[in-house]
Amino acid sequence: MARTSTPPPALTPGALRVIALGGLGEIGRNMTVFEHEGKLLVVDCGVLFPEEHQPGVDVILPDWTWMRDRLDDVVAVVLTHGHEDHIGGVPYLLRERADIPVVGSRLTLSLLAAKLVEHRITPVTVEVKEGQRFARGPFDLEFLAVNHSIPDSLAVAIRTAAGLVLHTGDFKMDQFPLDGRITDLRGFARLGEEGVDLFLVDSTNADVPGFTTSERDLAPAIDEVFRTTPRRVIVSSFASHVHRIQQVLDAAHAHGRKVAFVGRSMVRNMGVATELGYLKVPDGLVVDIKRMDRMPPQQVTLVCTGSQGEPMAALSRMAGGDHSIQVEEGDTVLLASSLIPGNENAIYRVINGLTDRGANVVHKGNAKVHVSGHASAGELVYCYNIVQPSNVLPVHGEARHLRANAELAVRTGVDRDRVPIAANGHVVDLQDGRARITGKVEIHNVYVDGQTVGGVTEASLAQRRTLGEEGVITVVAIVDIDSRRLAEPPDFIAHGFEHDASTFRPAIPAIEKALVGASERGVTDFEELERLIAREVQNWAYRTHRRRPVVIPVVIEA
Repeated sequence: MARTSTPPPALTPGALRVIALGGLGEIGRNMTVFEHEGKLLVVDCGVLFPEEHQPGVDVILPDWTWMRDRLDDVVAVVLTHGHEDHIGGVPYLLRERADIPVVGSRLTLSLLAAKLVEHRITPVTVEVKEGQRFARGPFDLEFLAVNHSIPDSLAVAIRTAAGLVLHTGDFKMDQFPLDGRITDLRGFARLGEEGVDLFLVDSTNADVPGFTTSERDLAPAIDEVFRTTPRRVIVSSFASHVHRIQQVLDAAHAHGRKVAFVGRSMVRNMGVATELGYLKVPDGLVVDIKRMDRMPPQQVTLVCTGSQGEPMAALSRMAGGDHSIQVEEGDTVLLASSLIPGNENAIYRVINGLTDRGANVVHKGNAKVHVSGHASAGELVYCYNIVQPSNVLPVHGEARHLRANAELAVRTGVDRDRVPIAANGHVVDLQDGRARITGKVEIHNVYVDGQTVGGVTEASLAQRRTLGEEGVITVVAIVDIDSRRLAEPPDFIAHGFEHDASTFRPAIPAIEKALVGASERGVTDFEELERLIAREVQNWAYRTHRRRPVVIPVVIEA
């Protein structure tokens, strides 16, 4: 379907509007807004983790600028599950309106509540479970169980006067899940019989043939790690991957090891999962990290964060030797997680750092220690054949995933014109049984940097990259304001730019020439003189050293 960049028209009465404010063309910050009869329903509000070209950024939020002046129209935020890419943005949304009802399963809401304590927000929550159905404004909601890499995941059916929408959330069809909770295909089929007008489908694994491997098939490889490692086992995983942590706990217990959780988010989330009964922990198995120093290394298991190479996470710091836990010869590090696109370099840098320290690093590339939490192509086709939707909107994935998912839908018989491939901000209207892209709202990356939300721009990121790659030169010039000439040679202070006492002498004539030109043109404004000096030093640096440093000029009146 053709793309558009034009603003959408007014929503036709009785129609349903769908706008993804994140999650399309990327892995993360999933957020979809449904508009009907003047009200808004939000499904998920997650974060995207930064890549290497976004230095200093903590997380990236969905851009809800489009709906900021309509927050009073939001009837609820529905959370499909408790992963950060689906709940991580909720605290920032609730900062703008704290009383938005947040709807989700028990574990999802508990993980969110633990996060919100840090933000000093007490949410208005509505706990639901599969099989439950209730209305919020003009939206009639029904929840269905789906299997994913975290317990208590839900799909949501949304009934409106415009038609029936089914949103899978993140899901797969593991027939032997660790918790025995399978995807409700009978419910999907029942909704298919009712008539699904729009099917929003997880695309993350749409380009992977076949069916996703069962979680239970990982047990032998994980057990081998614990059986053969002569010293400590260090496991890195997502802090919300309860199923994988359960397998690690079971293996540690079977081989007589104790377990300590490392990292604030890991300790917090596993505490919540244990308290609610989603994580089964044998008595005495989990101990405080301080006890591990006094235990024989062959009895030690550490479970930490950092499986994506995040610079400040525990595993990255261990790889760099900047952590209280020092990785040593004979330790085994188990990366029990997927590799998120864009994180490849960071992850392999961590693997190399750990290997250099003598650790045996076991990961998805050399052992069967992780399976995806998302449905592969075979499972998606199965769902299309069961549901037989009138329209399909691929969601959750990069462009290649969305297009692969669209092709699967078409191959099962959905009319290609009824499978819009949208990007973040595209407006999809469901009217008279047809889903069409009708316009686009402006969407940007919203960066969180410490306590700053939205203050970081693409321009400031570009400057940060320049600082990191090219260095910075501060030029302090004392200028006679009457003659516009240097009163004395300028001082150069450089960082990240190799230099000695004579390096910058050749740049002084260029500065003097620029000041003469300024004098001839009658320039007296100090800011203009600073811009001239910065430009001349930058040009000189490129001509002479093929470098483009950030130049900070300071002009002082003589």
